[in-house]
Amino acid sequence: MSKSLDFEVPVVKLREKIQELKEIAKNADVDMSTEIETLETRLQQLETKIYTNMEPWDRVQVARHAQRPTTLDYINEIFSDFIELHGDRSFGDDEAIIGGIASFNGQPITIIGHQRGKTTKENIRRNFGMPHPEGYRKALRLMKQAEKFKRPIICFIDTKGAYPGKAAEERGQSEAIAKNLFEMAGLKVPVISVVIGEGGSGGALALGVANRIFMLENSTYSVISPEGAASILWKDATLAKQAAEAMKITAYDLKAMNIIDGIVIEVAGGAHRDVQAQANELKECIHNALTELTILSETELINDRYDKFRKIGEFIEEEVEVKVDGKVDVEVEVN
Repeated sequence: MSKSLDFEVPVVKLREKIQELKEIAKNADVDMSTEIETLETRLQQLETKIYTNMEPWDRVQVARHAQRPTTLDYINEIFSDFIELHGDRSFGDDEAIIGGIASFNGQPITIIGHQRGKTTKENIRRNFGMPHPEGYRKALRLMKQAEKFKRPIICFIDTKGAYPGKAAEERGQSEAIAKNLFEMAGLKVPVISVVIGEGGSGGALALGVANRIFMLENSTYSVISPEGAASILWKDATLAKQAAEAMKITAYDLKAMNIIDGIVIEVAGGAHRDVQAQANELKECIHNALTELTILSETELINDRYDKFRKIGEFIEEEVEVKVDGKVDVEVEVN
């Protein structure tokens, strides 16, 4: 059993016990404040111990938590005067991607993000946060609109990946994602992307070509899910935990490789424990990034974005001796 499943049991039982004591104290008019305070202290200590010693697979589980804050949760907490805009002006409106105009500290901005549900009914409506091509085309339409009116763009990434169904492929899923990558690279306004949950494959990258990329501490960002990687590499999806460790998909791994620009620390117990407090942390991060980027010219913004992605990854040049027609020659080999 995964450690992430093991540690939920004592934490959940402790929370239930605290709630039970609060109900007893309320209904029986008995002073149990000392007992409740003792248990709450124990709970805080337990959560701190758990959430400061997490393995990659544990972070995957937290990123997938059913009550983890979504794009709409952060929009409601961070921004004001949000107006949602719909449709790609070509096929329809994809509710797996939400976008519109809002105000951030008095500044007009465009917000675009993946949106998944917290209940079965809402997840079906949102297609579990997996966009169709029209979702990415809607996102691109809003990005080009933001560029026209010189509004900064804030993207929230939270998807297992683009929807892989037959209808999505027939309507040009790959082309829609590729066009987003191409167009985002040349946007003349600041672009900030934040991975708030799962950042899976091209479905996430289609909102990820940004000047600054941040990740919540317990989010993930990868080319494929751990289960998918395990199925391909070892023909066994149950080895997802080992795959998560090998893939380097956590915020700390990606920051160490300079793929992302910063990590937004989560509240004790995960972002779902206190949405408002988590939103305040994220708001400060966005404010600092916008302050840094809004002073750049259009050309500087494009060059900044280009340089960021150009520097991702490393290569080493080595001189090697090779024989050609019996003669020794020197070639440069790139690894």
